[in-house]
Amino acid sequence: MLTLLSETPKTIARIAQGLDEQQLHRQPDVDAWSAQEIVAHLRACAEVWGRSIDRMVTEDHPTIRYVSPRGWIRKTDYLQQDFRETLRKFSEQRAGLVTRLRKLPAGGWTRSATFTGTTSGRDGTVLSYANRIAEHEVRHLDQLRRTLKS
Repeated sequence: MLTLLSETPKTIARIAQGLDEQQLHRQPDVDAWSAQEIVAHLRACAEVWGRSIDRMVTEDHPTIRYVSPRGWIRKTDYLQQDFRETLRKFSEQRAGLVTRLRKLPAGGWTRSATFTGTTSGRDGTVLSYANRIAEHEVRHLDQLRRTLKS
């Protein structure tokens, strides 16, 4: 999982290599996301879910109000930024998360929180949230490849 997490920004950079901003901002279909929108979405998810991981690591079983990454992104300018700036910020955030996760003792992966706001009383662990991020990104990397091929 740590390998997947650390490789995602590099994979995005390889997929987008040689493409200009116009290509990276182009929507292949009316209802499809551009490459920029995909990376902005990944950045928002990583930021929101990464903050939850940080709280689980630093607090004893906190209660955290669930924040939707889709709602969070509307409060940012991520969708208006250029692709490479979004990718740079995402890469920096990811490097920090991977560093923190690598330093965790084995028992640190089971640290947990209760999430409220969408499903009352739903619990999550550092491991489940890190896994959630990795699995989510794999699906969006496939989407990014398809988007830039069309």
